[in-house]
Amino acid sequence: MKGHLAFLDTLYENTKALARHKQAVPLLGFIAFIESIIFPIPTAMMASAMMQADHSKIWRYATICAVCSILGGLVGYALGWFAYDAFALPLLEKLGKLETADKFRAFVNEHGALAVFGAGLTPFPYKVITILSGAMKINLGVFILASIPARFGQFFLIGFIIKKFGNEAEAFMKEKFGLFTIIAFVVLAVLYVLYKQLTH
Repeated sequence: MKGHLAFLDTLYENTKALARHKQAVPLLGFIAFIESIIFPIPTAMMASAMMQADHSKIWRYATICAVCSILGGLVGYALGWFAYDAFALPLLEKLGKLETADKFRAFVNEHGALAVFGAGLTPFPYKVITILSGAMKINLGVFILASIPARFGQFFLIGFIIKKFGNEAEAFMKEKFGLFTIIAFVVLAVLYVLYKQLTH
């Protein structure tokens, strides 16, 4: 990557080092959990490195990431619900996510659960979704039902890309994964809108 995104290369390489740790699997689960609340390292970076190293465990790693991410999301949701002004708002400000939070808030106001699903599937920071979903008092059942396909979808999509492209997957993940998931979400959103139109 070039320019102001060059730091992502360094972050990616440092995260890959964690994937070689003897306790890599528990670390993966922990990072997936804590990233849904405060942690700045994207889980996908470590997960993709581990999947690349052992293709036989791709779906196991994807499941660990998805489950732990959703569990962490419930903690983020609770923080947003019970302690937004005291804790969550200063945290988002410190992470530099206030502008992102405002965009998500507007998106939720217009599209509801579809916004949670879309943001959870794409590279949009999941921690922002979890905290604001609680702060906006989005129904917990709706939040969970939107998060499950979104998080499983993202990590299983990573696994599919690595399984299909092999050694070329790393370059694809670093350069095009974000665009790929956004396109996938747009397609799903259009299908959802068409379904709603045809059934009403």
